Amino acid sequence: MSATAPATQDRRHRMVPSPAGRIHLVEQGSGPLVLLVHGFPESWYSWRHQLSALAAAGYRAVAVDQRGYGRSSRPAEPAAYRMLDLVDDHVAVVRALGEESAVVVGHDWGATVAAHSALLRPDVFRAVGLLSVPYTPPGGPRPSDVFAHMGGDEEFYVSYFQEPGRAEAEIEPDVRGWLAGFYAALSADTMPGPDAPDPHFVSRGGLLRDRFPAGRLPGWLGERELDFYAGEFERTGLTGALNRYRNMDTDWADLAGHAGAPVTQPALFVGGGLDASTTWLADAIEAFPVTLPGLRASHVIEGCGHWVQQERPAEVNRILTDWLAGLPG
Repeated sequence: MSATAPATQDRRHRMVPSPAGRIHLVEQGSGPLVLLVHGFPESWYSWRHQLSALAAAGYRAVAVDQRGYGRSSRPAEPAAYRMLDLVDDHVAVVRALGEESAVVVGHDWGATVAAHSALLRPDVFRAVGLLSVPYTPPGGPRPSDVFAHMGGDEEFYVSYFQEPGRAEAEIEPDVRGWLAGFYAALSADTMPGPDAPDPHFVSRGGLLRDRFPAGRLPGWLGERELDFYAGEFERTGLTGALNRYRNMDTDWADLAGHAGAPVTQPALFVGGGLDASTTWLADAIEAFPVTLPGLRASHVIEGCGHWVQQERPAEVNRILTDWLAGLPG
């Protein structure tokens, strides 16, 4: 295997059929398939550092635009963004690439999709890597009821996103500025201090961006990277991406038959030490011996925020390739 990462011009953009219509993906390298699934508000591009590293390590790395994002199809109905639909998309991608199985790795919402892909289709997804968001089995209280009781007089961002059109009205007049603030709010080097108002909550009558840091981009995000993300969402709008949040109660009902179910395939978790997803869900991480009995490695990267594979690409690449090398063939 080459020690030198392949050049980015070796990447291939493809469109493949899926239940959504078409899924856009970016592929690099050859070998065992590793499917990379992004979160909100991102795209295949959030895996730009991993594509070359995985290809150099002897893998066929494939980063998708999930339905509703980028060049992939954007079904009009909000109900088309259920978890079951996203799992079906990723099975279709594996099949369209001529493969029988894949390792699936996800970040943020993509981690939740990756975990449920492994849970629901163990015949296709032989191992699962979770970045930033730990696995929590289906079940428990209805999600909207939980979110409604978070924050006291303030509103949790997920509840804010769930109302159709509301977040779009905030974001779409200034997509680039909003994204810059959102990325900065959850990045280690630019996030608000512990005494500042929490950017995960909205004041009654306010906007989410009221609490974003202003005037400085995080170290991982240059003008070129921000231009790419902004260009994608200025072209597509945000509704497709936000519709994922609008199906959480539907997912809860759809997956009731899997309440408490563990994901048993070989697994990996990587989180940021300064990421609210890691700290708020500490109980989920502690439960991994039960919920992820196949866990091979768990890493919390000190001083890192939410965007782990972009904030700490070299470290995440090393963790991923070490974990992949230890998987059964």
